[in-house]
Amino acid sequence: MDVTEVRVKLTGRRADKLRAYCSVTFDNAFIVRDIKIIEGPRGEFVAMPSRKVGERCPGCGMKNHLGAKFCNECGNRLPPERPGQLRRHADIAHPLHAESRAAIQERILRAYREEVSRSLQPGYRPTELGDTADEPEPVEIPAAAPPEILKPAAPPS
Repeated sequence: MDVTEVRVKLTGRRADKLRAYCSVTFDNAFIVRDIKIIEGPRGEFVAMPSRKVGERCPGCGMKNHLGAKFCNECGNRLPPERPGQLRRHADIAHPLHAESRAAIQERILRAYREEVSRSLQPGYRPTELGDTADEPEPVEIPAAAPPEILKPAAPPS
């Protein structure tokens, strides 16, 4: 799988460590959005898109964020957080192998550094990650089966 495009949106010099968001296109066919470039103690690194991990309310079954004291649905008090439960986010999409991760990260960081260089030029216009002008029009996909196939069969006589 080849990285065919990387779009980088710089965040500016913020007080936190987030430096940019990016979208990566693979094989001109698959896009992964909301990848973050973060400045860590040993330099920049790539954080894959993630979601907050939740825990279900024992009363109503509704999913709530870890650390919540009360259920968002029924208002019941939630059990205290379990000791050692440090993971608050789970990746939505991520490489399966260290080699793939290294290759993707290298390509993203190269694009990030190029965008930083461009940002120093007069007349710089930031990349828009939501710009869909060059993406193909959506294609309407017909239903999987004609309606007559979905009707129950007549009982045998």
